[in-house]
Amino acid sequence: MMKLLKSSLLLFLLGLVLTVQYSAADDEDDTETEGEIEETTGSSEPEMENGVYVLTDDNFDDFVEGKEVVLLEFYAPWCGHCKAFVPTYEKIAKELEGKVPVAKIDATASKSLGTRFEIQGYPTIKILRNGEPMTYEGGRTETEIISKVMELADPDWKPPPEAVLTLTADNFDEAVDVDIILVEFYAPWCGHCKKLAPEYEAAAQELKRHDPPIPLAKVDATAESSLGQKYDVSGYPTMKLFRHGRIYEYEGGRDKRGIVSYMLEQSKPPSTAVTSVKNAKNILHHASDVTIIGCFSGDDDKTLQLYQDAGNSLRSEYEFHHTYSEDVMALIGASVGEIVLFHPERFHSKFEEKSYKLKITDDVEKSDLEKFYNDHSVPLVGQRTRDNMKKRYSKQPLVVVYYTVDFSFDYRKATQVWRKKILEVANEMRHVTFAISNEDDFEADLKAVGLEDSGEEINVIGYDDKGRKYPMEPTGDFDGDVLREFVEEFLAGNIKPKYKSAPKPKKNSGPVKVVVGNTFDEIVLNKDKDVMIEFYAPWCGHCKKFEPIYKKLGKKLKDNNKVTIAKMDATANDIPHSAYKAEGFPTIYWSPAGDKDHPVKYEGGRELKDLESYIAEKMSEKPAKEEL
Repeated sequence: MMKLLKSSLLLFLLGLVLTVQYSAADDEDDTETEGEIEETTGSSEPEMENGVYVLTDDNFDDFVEGKEVVLLEFYAPWCGHCKAFVPTYEKIAKELEGKVPVAKIDATASKSLGTRFEIQGYPTIKILRNGEPMTYEGGRTETEIISKVMELADPDWKPPPEAVLTLTADNFDEAVDVDIILVEFYAPWCGHCKKLAPEYEAAAQELKRHDPPIPLAKVDATAESSLGQKYDVSGYPTMKLFRHGRIYEYEGGRDKRGIVSYMLEQSKPPSTAVTSVKNAKNILHHASDVTIIGCFSGDDDKTLQLYQDAGNSLRSEYEFHHTYSEDVMALIGASVGEIVLFHPERFHSKFEEKSYKLKITDDVEKSDLEKFYNDHSVPLVGQRTRDNMKKRYSKQPLVVVYYTVDFSFDYRKATQVWRKKILEVANEMRHVTFAISNEDDFEADLKAVGLEDSGEEINVIGYDDKGRKYPMEPTGDFDGDVLREFVEEFLAGNIKPKYKSAPKPKKNSGPVKVVVGNTFDEIVLNKDKDVMIEFYAPWCGHCKKFEPIYKKLGKKLKDNNKVTIAKMDATANDIPHSAYKAEGFPTIYWSPAGDKDHPVKYEGGRELKDLESYIAEKMSEKPAKEEL
């Protein structure tokens, strides 16, 4: 028995020793595992592909931190230019190894970085210098890119002097008294101005090298308020073109390429000289749009400057020429001091004049020339295009006939067959503007009214003075009688307008009323209520930031039965009234009770107190104090 107890005790002690040993081994294993985990989860270099670092939203900031210069390529996997650039970029990485890190970012996957660096095309190359991005604008050869990177990597490198001129009330008049200059009126706090600044400076640097240089300037309109008031600056940024002190509207883009392209075009003379009869015949025969020829005695003719001045304002609208040749004047039936406006040969008809003439007398002003051009620029049945629709075809009622409009040699006969049918009706109804449009250029217009799959060779839409659209129901046959009947019914108000409209919300009891195309009249055009309407886009960052403030405003006014706070997704709905235009996001209008055809665009601040003060001032019926 004693032996049995001793054996049991020994076995117990042996088991205890083994347990302690295994436990110690486990502790050692745990310690090693923790060390391994710690090493694994610590900082590490990003993945590399052929010498190029692969950066993402997650590892970008850690990688670039502390690095003086980094070369970045933002690309899209499907982009052909990006694929073609791969071998060059990998050679650059090999050449810069140990000097400057070279990295790439798939901007379609790393969307935060794409947004942060405002990537709009592929590939986009940027160079980070001490964390500050610079867009590379040079060639895409290995030598050019490496040269620029090494230039920026030089510790003694300094950015070139600012090319944009800074103007004040003291130097403004002198600065704009030049052949051409672009001036930006900005506010230091304006987000759009901050976004424009690098593009504007890059454009200024390039235009500075033009021969002769084309200057770009800026004015802080909050500090130079007298200049802002003088030139009707009501929003930021506002860009104006000046020629020897005369002001012109700027209609170019807001990126480097758009600004440079527009200014180079604007720096050319507004009209070209017609020196021979052959030259004149060639211009008129091949013209596809309005052509204007001014007749003058020579370069020193005082009316030439007036003609050129008007031409500068409208150079994007019409093709301007001038002549001193008596032979050319005889050809066009004009004499010195007369201007002749010609419609293209393709739009000539027996119902109208082929050209129009204006005599420049001592009392004729620039505005008279502009009115003459505008009054005669639209033929009885001309072609409405994307370029001319806003300025030439803004007069309603308007009837547009959509089909395959093609004036090339093989198709012009078929194009004219349909146009001649329209001419007969247009001649009878001179109070209506008629036009033809190429259906392939206006697919969105047809889709908006349900005609994209009509199966018809010809489709027709009528537009009224509020911008509403009235489609002609498919008939199977199209001729003058069919068109005439449609126009008569349209003018009589017997056809219902159609809008692109999102579905009407099932519930609309929130503080901010949701407006869609089909409820615009009911909510916004309610004559008994003041309405503040915001036109927004779901993807717009400014709209998202403004949303909670606008919602608070709606809550404050929810119990006020005389004011409606509303919003409309302008990307999903037509705005069925021409007085309300969403040309940027967000766009806000105050639509006063009793006067819905004259809304006021809101240009004030976007804080709650700004909106409250504005509404308190504008209300048709002032509420009790506690309601606001």
